[in-house]
Amino acid sequence: MAVSKLLSIAGSDPSGGAGVQADLKTFSALGCYGMAVVTALTAQNTTGVTRVMAVPPDMVAAQIEAIFADIAVDAVKIGMLTEPAIARAVAELLRRAGAKNIVLDPVLAATKGADLSESDLPRAIIEHLLPLVDLITPNLAEAAILTGTTLSRDVEGMAAQARMLVDKGARAALVKGGHLHGDPVDVLFANGARTLLSGRRVNTRHAHGTGCALASAIAANLAKGSALFEAVAEAKIWLERALAAGEALQLGAGAGPPNHFWELWRKP
Repeated sequence: MAVSKLLSIAGSDPSGGAGVQADLKTFSALGCYGMAVVTALTAQNTTGVTRVMAVPPDMVAAQIEAIFADIAVDAVKIGMLTEPAIARAVAELLRRAGAKNIVLDPVLAATKGADLSESDLPRAIIEHLLPLVDLITPNLAEAAILTGTTLSRDVEGMAAQARMLVDKGARAALVKGGHLHGDPVDVLFANGARTLLSGRRVNTRHAHGTGCALASAIAANLAKGSALFEAVAEAKIWLERALAAGEALQLGAGAGPPNHFWELWRKP
């Protein structure tokens, strides 16, 4: 049986909770083969990010070229890009390769710690990457930055921002409402219509890298043949269970990650 092959283009998290490490864990947990192009090195742990060093854009491009020259890629998940030159390089290489099933999680700032991008990165993302992606998955803050609007406080504002991102070039947009009060709800805008996806709030501090994991799970589901709505809905359910199992990892003094392998590590 053929295995779906996925490529993560993102930064490295040495603590293993976010970035390419989280993406590779998610791909594996969902039965896919994972590959990674590193865009930045970070110094971080469960308490925050202290330093970021970008990989030179030509080295990022060389990594992407090496993968597509040899391996058929079924889906691509893009995370932290750090600087405009890297965004442009990634866009050019993916366009040249004819990459498909591209999911962009626009990482623009860490919840705790250092900034993860230059101030003009959002413009580069909109101009160069957005027209290539099948889905963009910003949180409330990222959606506001990318659309140049105020922070949404309700689903109407989220829906308007999702539509704006599609109007700017994305095939579909999922604005995540996890930071709203009450049960979390995300807004998916695709094919000219909005859909609300409700979820169950998991009471845990271990939510480091959840954006990475969700986008990677969606990409994995797309690679395996799911339609967009099913890919998103299934990814949300998987992530809820991973969050619920995160406490058992007992990692660090701060916000640890979800347990990506919750299903594989269950006790018999």
